[in-house]
Amino acid sequence: MSSKKIIAVIGATGAQGGGLARAIAADRDGPFAARAITRNPKSEKAVALAKLGVEVVAGDSDDTASIERAFAGAFGAFCVTNYWEHFSAEREGVQATAMARASKKAGLEHVIWSTLEDTRRWVPLGDSRLPTLQGKYKVPHFDSKGQVDSVFANEAAPTTYLLAAFYWENFIHFGMGPRKGEDGKLVLALPLGGAELPGIGVEDIGRTAYGIFRRGASTVGQHIGIAGESLSGADMAAKMSRALGQPVHFVDVPFDAYRGLGFPGAEDLGNMFQFHQILGEEFQRNRDPLVARTFNPALADFDAWLAANAGRIPLG
Repeated sequence: MSSKKIIAVIGATGAQGGGLARAIAADRDGPFAARAITRNPKSEKAVALAKLGVEVVAGDSDDTASIERAFAGAFGAFCVTNYWEHFSAEREGVQATAMARASKKAGLEHVIWSTLEDTRRWVPLGDSRLPTLQGKYKVPHFDSKGQVDSVFANEAAPTTYLLAAFYWENFIHFGMGPRKGEDGKLVLALPLGGAELPGIGVEDIGRTAYGIFRRGASTVGQHIGIAGESLSGADMAAKMSRALGQPVHFVDVPFDAYRGLGFPGAEDLGNMFQFHQILGEEFQRNRDPLVARTFNPALADFDAWLAANAGRIPLG
C-alpha cells in the first residue's frame, strides 16, 4: 500500500488542476500522489491522467456531497473554479464555499485556493473608473473568487492563496493571439493602457502549486502571486515576431472599445485589463517571477513558452 500523501485536485482535466496532477505524477519519488476529481472520469483527459498513474474519481463542484467524498482520506486539496464555464459569479462563489467547507470536514492538512483579487477593495462600486457589472461587481471573475478568501480563512482547512497571472495559452485558445489585418500583416491587439501584463504558461501554474505543497505549512495564510514574466504589449509582439518568423505589430486597444466588442465576457475582460493598468506596479509586484521561481525553478519566461508553443498559435 502506498505511503504517499494524497492531494485531491479539483479541475484536474482543466488548465491549472491538470498541470498540478501531471507535476505530481512526474515526481515519482516525491511524497505526494494525485487524486484527480472530474465530472467525467471516462473523458479523454481523465483517461490520459489515469495512464500516468493518477487516481481518477468522480466529483462535481455543484454537488457538495461528491466533493466531500472525493476529499475523504486526502492530505491536501487544490481548489479552483471555472467562471468561464457558466459566467456566473454567484455560482462560482457557491462552488468555492462548498470546497472550503468540505476541506475542513475532511480534516485536510493543507489546501491551495486558486483565487484572484476582489477588485472592489481598490475600485469600489461607486468608482466610475470601471463600469459596474451585474449590479455588484467590477471584474466578476476576479471578485467572485476574492470574496471567498474569507471563507477559506475562517471555514476551511489550512489554506495558501495562489494568484495566477494571464494565461499565455489565451493566445492559443481564447482568440487573443495575433490576427492578420487587411494588409495581411499580423496584429496583436490588447487593451493594456500602456501597462505591462504579467503572464504565465498554465503548466507552470500547476508546477508552482506543487512546489507550494512541497514547501508545506510555512505557506499557509500567504497570498502567493505568480507569473513567468511581465511584458509590455510591444515586447510581447517583438518576441512573437521572432518566434513566428514574421512581424507582429502591437495595437493598444482603448478599454471602452474592448468592452464594446460584444463577445461573451468582453466587459469583464475589459475591466480586468483596466484594473491591471490602474494598479500598475502594485499588480506587477503581486505577481513576481522571482517568487514563483522559488517554488518552481524550471519556470518558463515568454521566450521559453513561445519556443514550445508558437506553432500552436492560430494566425487568423
